Amino acid sequence: MNALRLRGMTWDHRRAIDPLLATQAMFAALHPEIEIEWSSRPLHGFEFTPVAELARSYDFIILDHPFCGDIAASKCLLPLDDVVAGALRSAFVGPSLETYSYAGHIWALPVDAACQVAVSRPDLMVRLHAAPPDDWSALIALGRRAARQGMKLAIGLRGVHSLMTFFTLCANLGRPCATHPSEALVDRDTARHALAHMRELLSLCPTEALDWNSIALHDVMVARDDLVFCPAVYCYATYAEADQRRPLRFHDLPGPTGLRGSTIGGTGLGVSAHCAHPEAALAYARFAATAAAQSAFALHHGQPARRDVWQDAAIDARFGGCYSSTLHTMEACWIRPRFAGYLGFQAKAGDLIEHHLRGEIAEADLLDRLQKLFEAPPA
Repeated sequence: MNALRLRGMTWDHRRAIDPLLATQAMFAALHPEIEIEWSSRPLHGFEFTPVAELARSYDFIILDHPFCGDIAASKCLLPLDDVVAGALRSAFVGPSLETYSYAGHIWALPVDAACQVAVSRPDLMVRLHAAPPDDWSALIALGRRAARQGMKLAIGLRGVHSLMTFFTLCANLGRPCATHPSEALVDRDTARHALAHMRELLSLCPTEALDWNSIALHDVMVARDDLVFCPAVYCYATYAEADQRRPLRFHDLPGPTGLRGSTIGGTGLGVSAHCAHPEAALAYARFAATAAAQSAFALHHGQPARRDVWQDAAIDARFGGCYSSTLHTMEACWIRPRFAGYLGFQAKAGDLIEHHLRGEIAEADLLDRLQKLFEAPPA
């Protein structure tokens, strides 16, 4: 019997592609009649390439939840309501499943859970005799202490990552940004406080921080020996594994008011509405939701979305205690906008905030431009 062949697209990092490739044999043992070929693309493509475009060429798309409004409008993916039913609806960590629930349907299955958390170089923290800060004032005190020893704080604020940190700080300050363009984007006083916190942090970071995305941030913290602590970055637990040059350690977000308000990320598995073999594709989605599959994802550098896998002591230890050390933040996440057209705002708004942080746009002008952009995002 000829196998049914399905194609999937993910993003290009070992956290994303390795778990999917490594668990193919597990799936094949259950469904020898189905073959899956996975491809990958850079992080920027994952963040911005329309899912409807990918759904014309691929049966599976690993996607970001802000696409949900566009997905619901275009119906380019199959709803997964029947796949994620019963007890499975409460199996995922934090609001991971909720992020893919939009307009009455679930558009993707959570396969990877993440939010903005803190990350440190434990060896450098030991040199400073410092504990991870638990709020923003302690963070700044740590940064000043590090500066006296020739070291720095770190952050990745290139483009969209500036917007994500702005979102996180506004939510943590108790006045999160709006999620629909009919509302004002943000309370102006809250926005000014968030931007002031970002500028203060930058003064204690290398100037290159404005050139780093989340992957680059982790890479430089492993490679360099002067970056002590980053307060907010999308967690890549694989950088805590023992094969890193200097394994990192992850911590709950040290926000201005405490732990609440980190902006959730992660990824979901969507099934194309154009798939020629939908039952075969849904069989894979059911497999990907199991504890066995998600545990196997974790053992191959993945970042599982099931709470029971996050709470597995052996897996937590493999990743330097990442999951237990960030669970409080993950459970208290904020979900960013998902309305149709939002991605046009996200693409431009991050650049505007980055330019402000470079000193190229005044604060008042920035806030005016962000509001106008939110009301009428570009296509």
